[in-house]
Amino acid sequence: MSLKPFLFATLAALALALPACEDLFWEEEMQGTPTETFDFLWNKVDRQYAFFDVKQVDWQQVYDSLRPKVSDDISDDSLFHLMGRMLNTLNDGHANLISPFDLSYSDAVYRKMEQQKNVDKQVVNLHYLHIADDHYHKTGGIAHHELRNGTIAYWSYSSFEGKADSATLSYLTQHYAQAKGIVLDLRQNKGGYIANVWNLLNLLPNDGQVLYRTQIKSGAGHEAFGPLKEVRAPKRSVSYGNYQKPVMVLVDRGSYSATSFFALCTKAYAHVQLIGDTTGGGLGLPNGGQLPNGWIYRFSLTRTLSPKGMNYENGVPPDHYLRLDPKATAQGKDNLIEYACDLIENQTSMEAASRK
Repeated sequence: MSLKPFLFATLAALALALPACEDLFWEEEMQGTPTETFDFLWNKVDRQYAFFDVKQVDWQQVYDSLRPKVSDDISDDSLFHLMGRMLNTLNDGHANLISPFDLSYSDAVYRKMEQQKNVDKQVVNLHYLHIADDHYHKTGGIAHHELRNGTIAYWSYSSFEGKADSATLSYLTQHYAQAKGIVLDLRQNKGGYIANVWNLLNLLPNDGQVLYRTQIKSGAGHEAFGPLKEVRAPKRSVSYGNYQKPVMVLVDRGSYSATSFFALCTKAYAHVQLIGDTTGGGLGLPNGGQLPNGWIYRFSLTRTLSPKGMNYENGVPPDHYLRLDPKATAQGKDNLIEYACDLIENQTSMEAASRK
């Protein structure tokens, strides 16, 4: 449970905000006992956590196994470790415990992201983005380059914390106006700002189609949710919108949180396809508060469903499942990028033939 170099983008943003709120979060007069603190968090999760069903967690059994280890004379380090273990059973990257001395997150989610990477960044940087020469380009948070003799645009977006505003996307669509389509690489993009998801969606033709449905936890029972709220594509007029050429989105298990959310939304667009591995999930909206001893907690209290009612909290499946080929990477090739380019070229050829 110790802090490791890796932090999810959304959690990192929260952690960065903590110093400014230090006096608010860790007031000296707050003196919740260890037992009160442990029970408070367990009960909060029991009443408000949104994914006991898809995570298949017996929350009572978790309490029964860990609560006997807690006493009021336990050290802060040991209490933090036990409470971190408790949250860790949820296998949810949005379930976190933050203290002045440590931070917990799901080790299982982290391991899955690292062990199931579907990209070789060195190959991408050297052979597709040309980062080692003067042909490397980055606009806002998006690195980009042309492929197949300028006929396909390749955009690599490594974090939804990176700028993807209207000026960025207007420039990119104009710069690659002659391209047959876009390969949008979101592999190992662990999330960030939801506003950038909507910015990217504004790139696409928005006809008010249903993107997803959402519910908020509303009662003490594990299946007690409020009414489903339908969310539709935004009907906004932007200079870079209504892109109707093929868009191939590359994803893997490291495509988490806001990236999974974007991946789910792409299912509403016929000309957008997901290529690669199932995303990392993380579609619930995390929220939290302060424990009796002053520590901070958060966990997911909403669930997001596809228009057909599918719960993809554990990951959005691709339209084309494809794993990275080590033989290709050894030759400086990324077979997912090449496959995406082939799809764009094939679709463009078929559309041209149908118009004859």
